[in-house]
Amino acid sequence: MMACAVALMTACEKPVIDEVTNEEVTTTKTKKFTFTLKGDFSDQWKPVTRGYLQADGKDLTDVWVLDYKDGILVQQLHQDDNTAEDFGQPVMNLSYGTHHVYFIASRGQGATLDTEAKTLSFSKVLDTFYKDYEVTVVSTSSGNRAVTLDRVVTRLRLTFTDEIPSNAATFNVAPATWYYGLNYVTGSPCAAATSQNVVVNIPSSSIGKTGEYLSVFGFSSATEWTTDVTFNGKTIGGDILGQATITAAPFKANRSTEYTGPLFSAGGSMTMSLATTWDDAYTGTW
Repeated sequence: MMACAVALMTACEKPVIDEVTNEEVTTTKTKKFTFTLKGDFSDQWKPVTRGYLQADGKDLTDVWVLDYKDGILVQQLHQDDNTAEDFGQPVMNLSYGTHHVYFIASRGQGATLDTEAKTLSFSKVLDTFYKDYEVTVVSTSSGNRAVTLDRVVTRLRLTFTDEIPSNAATFNVAPATWYYGLNYVTGSPCAAATSQNVVVNIPSSSIGKTGEYLSVFGFSSATEWTTDVTFNGKTIGGDILGQATITAAPFKANRSTEYTGPLFSAGGSMTMSLATTWDDAYTGTW
């Protein structure tokens, strides 16, 4: 675990003596909190025994905790070793008073934390969970807290009903608008990109098969919004083998938007797949 503190707070219930004035000075009182993170990480949540968070069968890799008091960042912590015993169970000393503690758990790649803008963004968005947890700390506060995080990403899943050609190398997906970050104070999506191309390499095991699919994650609010999506299949040399456009595809947090159709031919059949830990999927054809 790598932890970095903006301001180090130590627990103390007794006054100390100022070495210059020889007068008693009362230090800030704090209380130790252990947070156990929970959420829609798996079909059946099991207590953390070795540091383990998983969603849709895939391990989450990072946990960020940011402690704010009176609108000021007091301390922050980043867990980036998901094999550590305490992964998913961060510990912090919180001073007496009311705090907003922001939790983010993700398996996204290329993370950039900007505490001035209060944002966390990724070069590649993957499953991510979040919680704004308010706690008022007094002497009698329980130091053991279970915090349930909510999914703050949406997912676009494209299923191809026609056979993938032998010379196909990449799928290329370009939503007209897509969000790569989260404002962790407001919980709103940020870092919007316009027609930014997402490249997905086609594995050799998919060549010649039908029913193959790809997934693209992006941050979203709980309010439904729409955007156009253009995508194609290319050869290793960049030649387009097939392309399609979806108009006004709807997205919202914790929902998988799933489209099915042909990309390399004129025909195809409809199929539907639902991810059980997500809200009911939006499905359609292009």
